[in-house]
Amino acid sequence: MPNVFEDDSRDYLALRNDEEQYSLWPHDVAVPDGWHVVYGPADRATTVDYIENTWSDMRPKSLREAMAAHGGTSA
Repeated sequence: MPNVFEDDSRDYLALRNDEEQYSLWPHDVAVPDGWHVVYGPADRATTVDYIENTWSDMRPKSLREAMAAHGGTSA
């Protein structure tokens, strides 16, 4: 049985949580609590490209804000 997150024949969504972290998600699977659809449905490659081009800072929002409040901006 193929992994549903690696199946190129399916359509996917890009999800984002309140910490502005992203996830690739099969469009026909219920979106988990705390996550919101921000893109899709679209084919896997297009959705992965969207996430890669949109999610440029992997740090959670709360960490970015804490670092900015203390004058630090690098990881």
